[in-house]
Amino acid sequence: MASPTSRPCRPGRRGQAGYTYIGLMFLVAVMGITLAAAGMVWRTQAQREHEAELLFIGRQFTAAIARYYENTPVGQRPGFPAKLEDLLDDRRWPVPRRHLRRIFIDPMTASTEWGLVRTPAPDNRIMGVYSLSKETPLKRTGFGWPYDAGDIADITAALTYQDWRFIYVAPGDRGN
Repeated sequence: MASPTSRPCRPGRRGQAGYTYIGLMFLVAVMGITLAAAGMVWRTQAQREHEAELLFIGRQFTAAIARYYENTPVGQRPGFPAKLEDLLDDRRWPVPRRHLRRIFIDPMTASTEWGLVRTPAPDNRIMGVYSLSKETPLKRTGFGWPYDAGDIADITAALTYQDWRFIYVAPGDRGN
């Protein structure tokens, strides 16, 4: 006779309870692996987008430094800006000129702080910028002119984003 607290066993269901649990654990593991792979793809895509943005911003800085250098008032010697803010407000003219609208945010560090490539002493003026990020770039080729031509700097061999130098070389300095 069965005790009042015990439940009768149903025939054929005794060994199936563990299979459902194992199946559920397998499903959770597969979902975890899938989400991890999707996260890696998303991070790589985000890094590629940041690289493209860094290249665009670097070209903007280079063009602004070139405009600052090449559009010098009559009677003054062409020169590079002393600080990045000079690109925002060029006071060498009676009416200040703007070569950039704003100091860009570095997409790799999310900061407005940039590494500066300076001219030799005694001038010590800004002729280029670079990111302060120490991450390793994904992009190795296809940078476009002037970077693939080797006219400025060989960024194809860069170990970090700090090696991506965006420099304006004055026309008289190209052969040096």
